[in-house]
Amino acid sequence: MNLQADLKYTKDHEWVKVEGNRAIIGITDYAQDSLGDIVFVELPSAGEAVEAAESFGVVESVKTASDLYSPVSGKVLEVNEGLADAPELVNQEPYGKGWMIIVELDNPAELDDLMNAEQYQSMVEKA
Repeated sequence: MNLQADLKYTKDHEWVKVEGNRAIIGITDYAQDSLGDIVFVELPSAGEAVEAAESFGVVESVKTASDLYSPVSGKVLEVNEGLADAPELVNQEPYGKGWMIIVELDNPAELDDLMNAEQYQSMVEKA
């Protein structure tokens, strides 16, 4: 399982990379591996609001469909449009080209509720 120390993680297997007042969000390597080959990603539009712990989209694989849950609240600034034509980028580069949305943070304190890489790895190993 590939984890990155500079990211924050959720119990629902999303990751967040914070850059100033912006949060880049995607799903973890563990999540994409568990889902299998991803064939479709449904994401919100730029300008929409997302709420922490609320669904912001769906990822579909050959095995199943799963809701995506926002780790933070805020306004969607950007959506990874490349996933419409190449959803497999989530499998290939979950922490790179497979990112999903960029959100302007409403409440940076919400980041304190997320796990670091070590805590996330411990949670996954216990599952």
